[in-house]
Amino acid sequence: MTHFDVVVIGAGAAGMFAAMRAGQRGRCVLLLEHTDEPGRKILISGGGRCNFTNLGCVPERFLSANPHFARSALARYTQHDFVALVRRHGIAFHEKTLGQLFCDGSARQIVAMLLAECAAAGVALRVSHRVTDISRADRFTIATDHGDFSAESLVLATGGLSIPKMGATGFAHDVARRFGLPLVTPRPGLVPFTFDGAMLDLMRPLAGVALPVVARAGRAAFAEAMLFTHRGLSGPAVLQASSYWAPGDPVTVDLAPGHDASAALLAAKRARPKAEPRTILADLLPQRLAQALAALQLPPRVIGEVADAPLKALGALLNRWSLTPAGTEGYAKAEVTLGGIDTAALSQKTMEAKHVPGLFAVGEAVDVTGWLGGYNFQWAWSSGWAAGEAA
Repeated sequence: MTHFDVVVIGAGAAGMFAAMRAGQRGRCVLLLEHTDEPGRKILISGGGRCNFTNLGCVPERFLSANPHFARSALARYTQHDFVALVRRHGIAFHEKTLGQLFCDGSARQIVAMLLAECAAAGVALRVSHRVTDISRADRFTIATDHGDFSAESLVLATGGLSIPKMGATGFAHDVARRFGLPLVTPRPGLVPFTFDGAMLDLMRPLAGVALPVVARAGRAAFAEAMLFTHRGLSGPAVLQASSYWAPGDPVTVDLAPGHDASAALLAAKRARPKAEPRTILADLLPQRLAQALAALQLPPRVIGEVADAPLKALGALLNRWSLTPAGTEGYAKAEVTLGGIDTAALSQKTMEAKHVPGLFAVGEAVDVTGWLGGYNFQWAWSSGWAAGEAA
């Protein structure tokens, strides 16, 4: 059996960062990964360009049963710290909308940067190592299909259940249960909605249509793009709202943000009485959506022959379309896992389990989930740094 000061399980964003920081402190670190390459989710993120952080990272943009838990880690290692690291490695990047930072080139640059930092810190990386058992006496023993290792500190960084095709499993949750750490029930987050019945019949022919909207779920509202799919709705606004949605609840969508749709339709009736309603609607909506809603909501007449009441009703629908999803597309299409290891069991400063000395949990394994747009990567860097400082 080979002994290390620290064993980190999971060579994703949080795991590599925790291993890097622990190694920089002079700790002897082993980083284990069960797939054949590190950073798989990093590589597919941001369309292959990795939305590696967000300039607007604040604790209020993270979801957790304890909304204050993330404050300490986010303050100790900020988005500006990570940007400085990216700059030191000469990686060119740019800001898109809403503070999102992307590589100009490839997400592989971020993985290469993390691997270089780990190597410089003396971290031993082992890929294709599947952990088969973990036990603890005076130290942790980690059994794998390539031999056993021991360590005083063990960092769980294996993520959540989202995107299983990339190797995601419930491993961290299983280990947490074994050591008596409670869980906040996991569920898919940042995930497309599915619909059924008449609503799906309306949406399916609109697959591929996108438009700017304001999507609301609970008290949260997001002004971004929405996309119709063959199964329902997706796009940034919908993904954001999904994290605040509970099954059975409605989601409200403003299809014409910034416009009083009822007033616009009534004004058009008087200014252009010979126009077809779908033509008027196309001034506010993509043409295919305008045509579908006009056919669904109004009689087949020119707008001047349509009574004011149905026009007002259609305008109200455009500004406040209430939809009740049948469900979501689940972990296969979810960007993140909501819930996870209960933060009540962890130190806010170090990410160490309060009642299991030497056991740490970081990243998506923990009940902290950020908004879409680089927030979850920043949580990985921040929580990984916090654990690496203490492990």
